[in-house]
Amino acid sequence: MQTDNRILDDLSRAATGALSAFGALRQEIDAQARLVLERWLQSQNLVARDEFEAVKEMAANARLENERLASQIEALSAELNRLKAASPADTAS
Repeated sequence: MQTDNRILDDLSRAATGALSAFGALRQEIDAQARLVLERWLQSQNLVARDEFEAVKEMAANARLENERLASQIEALSAELNRLKAASPADTAS
């Protein structure tokens, strides 16, 4: 929209320039804030989600293996006790 009033045209250009500058300033502030937050997060010694999930899966697998081995030990102990009970003559000599 073009007007004959030169003052309004100048004000319009100044406002457009100010809005453009504020947009650029906002982007710069966002970038700086993101950078500060990333630095702070790195200094907190936090783990990434994928690393956490990998360790969580390893722990679950270790737990399953532990349970399997415990049941195997229990079965072997029962078999050993059964064999000891079945041959008392061997222990007497």
